[in-house]
Amino acid sequence: MKIGFIGLGIMGEAMCGNIIRKHPDQVLIYDIDQDKAEKLYHMAVEEGRSNVRVCKDHRELAAASDMIISMVPKSEHARSVYETILPELNADKVCIDMSTIDPSVSVEISRMVKQTGADFADAPVVKSRPAAEKGALGIYVGCEEGTFDKILPVLSYMGENIIRMGDNGNGLVMKICHNALVSQIQNGVNETASLAKAAGIDVLTFAKAISYGGGQNFYLDSKKNVIEQEDFKAAFSIENMHKDVHIALNLAEEYGVYMPGEENAVRVYDQAMEKGYGKEDFSATIKVVREGKKA
Repeated sequence: MKIGFIGLGIMGEAMCGNIIRKHPDQVLIYDIDQDKAEKLYHMAVEEGRSNVRVCKDHRELAAASDMIISMVPKSEHARSVYETILPELNADKVCIDMSTIDPSVSVEISRMVKQTGADFADAPVVKSRPAAEKGALGIYVGCEEGTFDKILPVLSYMGENIIRMGDNGNGLVMKICHNALVSQIQNGVNETASLAKAAGIDVLTFAKAISYGGGQNFYLDSKKNVIEQEDFKAAFSIENMHKDVHIALNLAEEYGVYMPGEENAVRVYDQAMEKGYGKEDFSATIKVVREGKKA
């Protein structure tokens, strides 16, 4: 089975790297930035892998692949990818979109793809670049049961915790719920850590003390050193999370759910983007709290 992978950004490159190392057959790769594809190709060659082929565009990749995986930034990018490759799809192919996009757009794409006879799954991931490099991502899947059985071995190249959430779109609904919760936990960490610092308690001591009680959380445990060192190199960027929290509010409006905590998280992310922090790690939102403190 030949696997095609579209989108080699921060996460996609690491995810595809695991497929290249673990899959016995050919892996075809494409990114709109051809330098990224060439970089991954050369990395594979240096590791002794000869199963990689760089494609010139989406259609070439889709025509030669049995399973097509996409990992692109936004809803409009995912829609464009599948509209482009639609003529190459048929009942022998399976498509997996691992992008974090609007669930309603993903459902539209699934219907479009299924009309060709191909299978489709949304399979967004949780955790960040280090987990992607280790093949230890969490993956939420929305698809039919039979499709899930087909794709599980390949998803297992990239993730350790893989769960089917229901039909098309539900993987993305779960991903958005997850990131909305993270954004609110993060807001709480940002505010309370800043309050502690103002009183003379450093971030690492704060995190240790929090771990003794019910406030312990993975976000603080994994980001305490980043925050303490103020080294905000992106493992997961503010601009990506900014997209996700806005999708969360759109979902809340669609389902009639009141989310005041998420509304506040969105305000923080909007300010972070306005301040030009979009390319930094999403933990850099703590700067919004610190810089916006009352006189």
